[in-house]
Amino acid sequence: MKESDIRMLSDIIDRSRRIVFFGGAGVSTASGIPDFRSATGLYSQQEGNLSPEMILSKSFFYLQPEMFFDFYRKHMLFPEARPNAAHLFLYELEQTDKLRGIVTQNIDGLHRAAGNIRVYELHGNVHENYCMECNASWPMEKILHSEGIPRCDCGGVIRPNIVLYGEPLEKYVCIGARREITNADTLIVAGTSLAVEPAASLIDDFRGRHLIVINREPTPADERAELLLREDVAEVFGQLTFRKRMIK
Repeated sequence: MKESDIRMLSDIIDRSRRIVFFGGAGVSTASGIPDFRSATGLYSQQEGNLSPEMILSKSFFYLQPEMFFDFYRKHMLFPEARPNAAHLFLYELEQTDKLRGIVTQNIDGLHRAAGNIRVYELHGNVHENYCMECNASWPMEKILHSEGIPRCDCGGVIRPNIVLYGEPLEKYVCIGARREITNADTLIVAGTSLAVEPAASLIDDFRGRHLIVINREPTPADERAELLLREDVAEVFGQLTFRKRMIK
């Protein structure tokens, strides 16, 4: 990792007034949560002839709920995961009022666990679950420690509040995310290949001065980026935090 890149990133953040962070699975890998496309990622967790996209779809949830929840418990829930250097840096940045929003494709809830408030969870949150009959709220542990189809006290099915394949994004979350991206002077895109739509297209609303991309693999936004870092986002923000503390 080049010191010049860290210095440039630090300078852009210092000059910015309205920063928005747009992140994906790569933000949470340092917390022990697999990404999607690596050798050990979610897409490698094939169940017979069924792909993860098929199992985590709206139609599969309704047609084969027991198989859905079996896969969901094994591959989507990480109760021991804790915020890493990326989450903690973004929390500190929000405290300065420079960070106006975090737009995340992740469902792990780690940005909120780190203390951030201005979070737009495009695909929902595994910590939020509800009964499909009476709408009662349940914690993640209710699903994690149940067997088969998790049931509410009323007998209804408890469903995680996440966006399944084949479902639209939540309207008001998208409105808020697009508003912050449109008004940002700096957009940091990190830990995402920008391959999942319609979430990835939200960055097209950015009209600000500084676009920064931090991702190990190429993304469609690379050519537009003022600063491109082929690095792990937790390592980058860890270095940035260290540098700022050394300067102080």
